[in-house]
Amino acid sequence: MCIGFIGLGNMGFPMATRLLQAGHRVVVFDVSAETTRRAVALGAEAALSPRNVADRAETVLASLPSEQAALDVATMSDGVIEGERVRRFLDMSTIGARTAQQISTLLAERGIAALDCPVSGGVAGARAGSLAIMVSGPPGEFAVAEPVLDLLGRTIFVGAQPGAAQTMKLVNNLMAATTLAATAEVMVTGVKAGLDPAVMIEVLNAGSGATHASRDKFPRAVLPRTFDFGFATGLMVKDVRLYLQEALALGTPAELASAVAGLWEKTLDDQGAESDFTTIVKTIEASTDVIVDGRTDR
Repeated sequence: MCIGFIGLGNMGFPMATRLLQAGHRVVVFDVSAETTRRAVALGAEAALSPRNVADRAETVLASLPSEQAALDVATMSDGVIEGERVRRFLDMSTIGARTAQQISTLLAERGIAALDCPVSGGVAGARAGSLAIMVSGPPGEFAVAEPVLDLLGRTIFVGAQPGAAQTMKLVNNLMAATTLAATAEVMVTGVKAGLDPAVMIEVLNAGSGATHASRDKFPRAVLPRTFDFGFATGLMVKDVRLYLQEALALGTPAELASAVAGLWEKTLDDQGAESDFTTIVKTIEASTDVIVDGRTDR
């Protein structure tokens, strides 16, 4: 099966690699020539543009960093919408419900089905093929695409309404943003009081305070001070902003989300968009004279 893949970033590259390893012919496009060359070295075929990908593959996947990038790739003059062979567009990006609905409407006018397929699980999940993949769109097209998506992780069909999976992803990421921020805040408080951070994490994980942040993010990237979990602060801030936009559009409460967003915005200013999102702890540490350091040789 020939599959197109657009966007070979931290998430896209390992996903495309898994499709190659499964024996599929994969046509790729990325704005980085070096990244494209790396994919070609693994067996991929390079395309000249998103349209060129869509000229060669019936199923096209994309993993892109922003709403505008997704909209451009899908609907610009040299985009997927102009492809001669494409029949379905699977967007793995996190772009919010409104942008997904816009893309779906425009592609449908050309007879191209759009499936929202945002993912959760980070770079490690993309490499291992263990992503949680939320999908919404035409059920019949999902049935065709499901075997491809199953190579990348666990697929969960959210519903037929365009944008539904995007809303689900924003709910998921607001929860992740909140638990990471809260864990960072309480860890700094405990260390300031004289507690050992490694012992704190052990206790949290043995009790009711356990979260994905305490089980995985802190042991892997914060306690060893490597800050290399694999998700950028700028992307988390983008997702939190999208959640707030969705809540505003729906008229739902967002007091807690707004407070969490404020801390993430400060982290963006302090640490930079390209920093790992686990550096949120550094933003909280900056107001104290302690650091959350779990290294035994410190």
